[in-house]
Amino acid sequence: MKKLVIILSVLLGIGSINNTYSQGCVEATSDEGVQVVGYIQPEFDYYFFGNDTKGNAIKPSSFYFKRARIGVVGNIPYDISYYVMAELSPVAGGPQLLDAYITYAPFGKYIKFSMGQYKSPFSLELNTPCHALHTIRRSTVVNEMAAPFRELGFMLLGSFGKERDIVSYRLAVLNGTGINNVLSSTHYDDNQNKDIAGRIVVSPLEGLKVGGSYRHGLVEKKDADGDSKSKTSWAVDLSLEKYNVLIQGEYISGQYIGDIAGGGGCGGKSTDGAYPEYSKSGFWLMAMYKFDFGLQPVVKFETYDPDGSAYKFIGQTQTITQSTITFGINYFINDWTRVQLNYLYNSEGKKSNGDVGEYDNDALMFQVQVKF
Repeated sequence: MKKLVIILSVLLGIGSINNTYSQGCVEATSDEGVQVVGYIQPEFDYYFFGNDTKGNAIKPSSFYFKRARIGVVGNIPYDISYYVMAELSPVAGGPQLLDAYITYAPFGKYIKFSMGQYKSPFSLELNTPCHALHTIRRSTVVNEMAAPFRELGFMLLGSFGKERDIVSYRLAVLNGTGINNVLSSTHYDDNQNKDIAGRIVVSPLEGLKVGGSYRHGLVEKKDADGDSKSKTSWAVDLSLEKYNVLIQGEYISGQYIGDIAGGGGCGGKSTDGAYPEYSKSGFWLMAMYKFDFGLQPVVKFETYDPDGSAYKFIGQTQTITQSTITFGINYFINDWTRVQLNYLYNSEGKKSNGDVGEYDNDALMFQVQVKF
């Protein structure tokens, strides 16, 4: 089944959309005062959870806001810009401060210094703005291995190239404690460790981009034996865009030491050390084609191997490999309004006892987006 899914993913989906690689979702366009920006994403989800013990179909559904964000951006003479974005949707964790940072660019686009809260410079899909994602949801491997998405810290970033960026780079020192959190998860004064994250994108030819990401951090204090929980992840990605066709893919791998699995549990994996160790990995591959009248078919295959650690997928806690193929249609009504329809076919791997872990958890998602 997995081979069939991979073949379908490669053959059925082709398309095009510009790949945005900016620190925030939007950038200020002038020096004349504050600009109000944002977007809303009302959504309807319909799930196929099989039948209950009486044979009745379980098909929960719900309307909600995937995201509802508003913020301000602007430039201040000389070489200073600011970006503030708030999340208002309670489903997405709001209301809360999402991004807030100041950037100083004394050398133009070549070298910039930024401080505040922003997305971690890790992963192609994570650093694609939410309003520019080609499918409604991010890949499971990104949700699990690129987290926490946002951090407080300091970043050095920039790009080189005249007509187009040949090289773009970001290097950040981060708290490693997650969004809006300056402390560790267990101790008030235990944020002495910092995470290091970096990303570089090279574009040797127009329409071709190759990227690489790395992140390493310690979690909390060392134990009595001097061991620390830690996470180390790396990723490689590729984007190829030509003639309204866009093909993208990303592979992420990492070593996680300690009870820091994405789902919050260690999964009971045996180990000789003080902490369990996991070698998690996964990838996604996506292709699409955009017609001149605004219609864009999309197909995406993704898989995630948690190495026995616990995580949640559509409300189901599991410790097995998760694969998903997404069939999607995007329709751009204009430059500010987009409609998306996705069907997710989900297939699980084998459990520890060898049984197939297939669940009834397919989903149909519909989203409308307006940005301003």
